[in-house]
Amino acid sequence: MTDIPNVTFHDGHTMPQLGFGIWQVDPKIAAEVVESALNTGYRLIDGAYLYLNEAGLGEGLRRSGVPREEVFVTTKVWNNEHGRAKARASVERSLKTIGIDQLDLVLIHWPVPDQDLYVETWEAFIEMRDEGLMRSIGTSNFNADHLDRIISATGEAPVLNQIELNPELQQPKMRAYNASKGIVTQAWTPLGNGRSFEKDVLKQIAARTGKSPAQVVIRWHIQIGNAVIPRSIKPARQAENLDVFDFELSDDDMAAIATLDIGLRTGPDPSVFKIL
Repeated sequence: MTDIPNVTFHDGHTMPQLGFGIWQVDPKIAAEVVESALNTGYRLIDGAYLYLNEAGLGEGLRRSGVPREEVFVTTKVWNNEHGRAKARASVERSLKTIGIDQLDLVLIHWPVPDQDLYVETWEAFIEMRDEGLMRSIGTSNFNADHLDRIISATGEAPVLNQIELNPELQQPKMRAYNASKGIVTQAWTPLGNGRSFEKDVLKQIAARTGKSPAQVVIRWHIQIGNAVIPRSIKPARQAENLDVFDFELSDDDMAAIATLDIGLRTGPDPSVFKIL
């Protein structure tokens, strides 16, 4: 099995740097997909209540035969469940739906600043973590001003901030901010839906290294220090995305990939995204 490096959180817990995301995985096949990913060698499954496939996450974990303590499980609290009571109910529901006693990491899915409940939600996260419902707590899609506010209010920074990040949206300022606060940056949609795969830069690096453009991009994430959660329902592609630890990108490669950044989002802007 591939030896995936760990990242260490500021709370002392660790997490695999490369994991498996289940966003947009059909609930009907989620168990099969998660079982396949775990048997391929992934040890981090990134889920969320909104994905409506948490039951499949748990079933896939049980079917895989991989011991629970060897698998890092993440979920997220959705936008309409902010606030102390609703956030607690969301976490308790996820525990029951997945069928586990403790989550490894729970994230606030989006800050939703217009409803102004993310500070209270963060306070609830701290309380639930201290009670043992989850080991670590973090955020998703938080900008620097959102993070400044929860840190100022509670004195506690998230261990991780999951943001959209790929070669066409490299977010250097957010990565630097996260690093300055000891926050791990985790990339969602890390392959950018393949939009950059036909760029000469990636095609040339892929040809020289004997790797696919997707493998080059995942390797780029690893080398700039991102945690990363690619997704595929195909076992062969799952294995390919994991096979990125037997080569390195050169400084010239990294500089060339940096030129692909055009600030193009595939998802919403966190500063204005509202409840769905």
